[in-house]
Order: sequence, then C-alpha cells, then structure tokens
Amino acid sequence: MKFAVPTHNDELTAHFGHCETFAIIETENNSIIKEEFVDPPVHQPGAYPRFLADLGVNVIIAGGMGQKARNLFDANGIRVCVGVAQGSPKQLVEQYMKDELVTGHNLCDH
Repeated sequence: MKFAVPTHNDELTAHFGHCETFAIIETENNSIIKEEFVDPPVHQPGAYPRFLADLGVNVIIAGGMGQKARNLFDANGIRVCVGVAQGSPKQLVEQYMKDELVTGHNLCDH
C-alpha cells in the first residue's frame, strides 16, 4: 500500500491544502519500505487527488479537508482518514497498519 500524509516541517499539517510537502510512504507486509517527501502541485480544486492518484497512493491521512476534496479522493480510489491530530508520517502509517490510528472531527469546515 502507498500512503500520503500532508506535512509542514516533516509533521502532519492540520489541513492538507496548506501542506508544504506530501510524505509518500510505501508499505509491504505491514512494514514501511520507503518514505519520501514530494512537493505538491499548485493548489487548485482537484489537483491534489489527481496528483496523488498518479503516484499510486491508496490512503491519505489528514487533519481535515473539505467535502469536495473528500469526494474527489473517493472518485480516485483513495481512502480518506481525517480528524488526525498530530504525528510524524511514519508514526501515523504505523498506527494505521495496527488499526490504532485515532481519527476524530474533521479539522476543516469547508
């Protein structure tokens, strides 16, 4: 599986649309095998879901995002986990793989 985590200073940022990079984490057999940070394209409606789908991402872990973005991720076959408060990308992916990722209230209201 391949995960995307929007980051600022290498940590999860509250809103994916304001990230400076995406951590792209690849896993195999519930182990992290690769982590890289990639610059996102210019933020425009629909750009991030297409960009991440083109990278082969299966899951995005975010603090929050608007409903339109969530629908676009769904349309691109990317599972959305929102309401995640904090953590490093590796920690969050490890929590996801152990079914321990804590999600909550979507931190975005648009």
